[in-house]
Amino acid sequence: MNNPFVRIVEPLDPKQPLKKFFNLSKLEDVRYPRLPFSIRVLLEAAIRNCDEFLVKMGDVENILNWKEVQHRNIEVPFKPARVILQDFTGVPAVVDFAAMRDAVKKLGGDPEKINPICPADLVIDHSIQVDFNRRSDSLQKNQDLEFERNKERFEFLKWGSQAFKNMRIIPPGSGIIHQVNLEYLARVVMDQDGYYYPDSVVGTDSHTTMIDGLGVLGWGVGGIEAEAVMLGQPISMVLPEVVGYKLLGNPQPLVTSTDIVLTITKHLRQFGVVGKFVEFFGPGVAQLSIADRATIANMCPEYGATAAYFPVDDISIGYLIQTGRDKEKVMCTKRYLEAVGMLRDFKNSSQDPDFTQVVELDLHTVVPCCSGPKRPQDKVAVSDMKKDFETCLGAKQGFKGFQIAPDQHNSIVKFNFEGCDFELAHGSVVIAAITSCTNTSNPSVMLGAGLLAKKAVEAGLTVKPYIKTSLSPGSGVVTYYLRESGVMSYLSQLGFDVVGYGCMTCIGNSGPLPEPVVEAITQGDLVAVGVLSGNRNFEGRVHPNTRANYLASPPLVIAYAIAGTIRINFEKEPLGINASGKKIFLKDIWPTRNEIQAVERQFVIPGMFKEVYQKIETVNKSWNALDAPSDKLYTWNPKSTYIKSPPFFDGLTLALQTPKTIEDAYVLLSFGDSVTTDHISPAGNIARNSPAARYLTSRGLTPREFNSYGSRRGNDAVMARGTFANIRLMNKFIDKQGPQTVHFPSGEILDVFDAAERYKQAGHPLIVLAGKEYGAGSSRDWAAKGPFLLGVKAVLAESYERIHRSNLVGMGVIPLQYLPGEDAGTLGLTGRERYTIIIPEKLKPQMKVQIKLDTGKIFNAIMRFDTDVELTYFHNGGILNYMIRKMAS
Repeated sequence: MNNPFVRIVEPLDPKQPLKKFFNLSKLEDVRYPRLPFSIRVLLEAAIRNCDEFLVKMGDVENILNWKEVQHRNIEVPFKPARVILQDFTGVPAVVDFAAMRDAVKKLGGDPEKINPICPADLVIDHSIQVDFNRRSDSLQKNQDLEFERNKERFEFLKWGSQAFKNMRIIPPGSGIIHQVNLEYLARVVMDQDGYYYPDSVVGTDSHTTMIDGLGVLGWGVGGIEAEAVMLGQPISMVLPEVVGYKLLGNPQPLVTSTDIVLTITKHLRQFGVVGKFVEFFGPGVAQLSIADRATIANMCPEYGATAAYFPVDDISIGYLIQTGRDKEKVMCTKRYLEAVGMLRDFKNSSQDPDFTQVVELDLHTVVPCCSGPKRPQDKVAVSDMKKDFETCLGAKQGFKGFQIAPDQHNSIVKFNFEGCDFELAHGSVVIAAITSCTNTSNPSVMLGAGLLAKKAVEAGLTVKPYIKTSLSPGSGVVTYYLRESGVMSYLSQLGFDVVGYGCMTCIGNSGPLPEPVVEAITQGDLVAVGVLSGNRNFEGRVHPNTRANYLASPPLVIAYAIAGTIRINFEKEPLGINASGKKIFLKDIWPTRNEIQAVERQFVIPGMFKEVYQKIETVNKSWNALDAPSDKLYTWNPKSTYIKSPPFFDGLTLALQTPKTIEDAYVLLSFGDSVTTDHISPAGNIARNSPAARYLTSRGLTPREFNSYGSRRGNDAVMARGTFANIRLMNKFIDKQGPQTVHFPSGEILDVFDAAERYKQAGHPLIVLAGKEYGAGSSRDWAAKGPFLLGVKAVLAESYERIHRSNLVGMGVIPLQYLPGEDAGTLGLTGRERYTIIIPEKLKPQMKVQIKLDTGKIFNAIMRFDTDVELTYFHNGGILNYMIRKMAS
């Protein structure tokens, strides 16, 4: 490689030979070296992997002249060092690979060319559900049921790990993908093939950004895009703007990292960072542990940024040692970062880069808070929770409203549970879950929860038995230090037994509520509440019967579980009254920061991490016993309802088809703002009256065997029927929530899938209309694959979340965007018109196209293919079609 950035250096590790590395900060001819650290990593990966990129960027001075370059729409070919997947997105990825091998073979190519080049780790964490809780054997029973339900999926993944090179499977029961990445998989600096270079990663889960907290640049991509990356295709992206987020001051004693991230989420969602990098700097960063930083980086998708980067500093190096990484390699990592000027000192302002924009937060202004009841960005101070919820009760149906009649606000429903009488009301807590990598990766909040539980039990407080409590840590290390520190037994006494190592309640795998509780909620039309230490609370996500869901720190999850209601002012009202008649307030049992830190220093030690992770790939006996076929081509079972060869490549030829104008399309659905990927392709419960349920019933399955939509992502027949199947879907064509739409030719109201089938049979193309932030939420590729299979040719929205737009591009669905200042309202669109979208022969990135309506109205929209590479994918009918042709030719 003839590259002006390559330098040969003295050995950073005396035991190793001379290594090469790239140095963007110490070249003699650099006149403008104050690049954001995140951009240095991005450019380094592009330069290291693509000589042509140097030509596109121009000379060295222009590459590093950040203030000039960032406005030039430069296309960056980013090749990450690694890819990570979880099983909900990993199964469809392996299904696609298996089908692509079949397609390449049919086209006369070598099917084994379909094989990961970029190393990939797949962590199975999305399958386990909270079927059992509040019992000492909950963990084992849930894991047994997980294998019973998902044996076929797991056998398929095990086949994939043997049929494809460079793909490692981390078995079920090991933990949550992002926590495992943080504590075990991440390297920070790679030492490979004669080079040192920064670690970087993309993952098929939007919260891949959590690793940014350790100084590893990473973000979530759609499964379709990740598959291409695994096959050696770089991610094509426009060089992003970088917002500098300056942290000042120290957090108050009662504030947790959860409170900080919920505050940042609201701040940045209002500020607007979609499609941008956020890089944290300032003296306040030095006050945050790596676990705190990881919590903040984890919720990057909730505030809309591409990445939320914390450069590596001495605290990062200390974390690598604390988590049991090899000390010699860690010291080599430090020396490399020092050599290239990428070891950050957050207290030294002379190291501060130049950013596109800068925003600030004084950590001392952060107060204890929650977010909800329907969106992560809707932060509410804990002191205002009672008043805010009561306001939401009567407010118009929306993100902050339930439209409950005023005379029903104090409704009470009595019910009997296990022989005792109880009452439920609006605001009653029925789910309290300490869950999600967002918080369970952070020893300070987990030990804080444990110490609070200890004080609560000692004060005589309890949790009502009908409340579904659970603890699902992100790794076995958490259980280890909770047990060793002596707080695990107190958590169990309050009902917070370990129920599994996986995402569980955070992704909607919350399991069933007790039937008497469901009947009471239904009878009173109650707004029941879930409180969870997760990162998302979109409508219909956590549980069908909890219409209000609040994100909170683990200690607050326990506090609200004890209170039994969200309608409490902790400052003025007691959590409960003990057997002696004494009122116990939250302040009486809240642990101090000094208490927590003392326990953390004593019990969170390197030996725990080493012991847990050295056996992570072999400890699961059920996984080890699975028998998987060894063939390189997968033998599809036509009777399977989990694994099915997808129709995406049917009829694919080597010749390209010219994109055609979309003529007289009907609108399948018309949405407002913030339609999430949970609305488009739910992951949780399969409703018994849904098209997917009818299909599974026709295949001989009972409702108990339905499992979840997420577990069925290897079967397109189920997933197409599950598209737009969220029970909280708000379609403007229908005057109530539900997964239905109007079939305009007949005027009938039908399930969305049934309406789409009617249109398809009649040969009518479809489009979707939407408002702002269309596709907010996760990276799930089925939110693009599903609409594609329904016959949706384009989406017309005011704005898109980054990953979902990329997924639409990857499936050949056109993302159209209204011109600035225009929307459906200003244009007078009802959605009942028919739309012709003119596709010209010559296309260029972000060009305007003409849209004609059957009413005679004509307007323009922006075609959101942002790069030439994305246009190439579109001409191929999608990114996977492009890769098949590339491999077969």
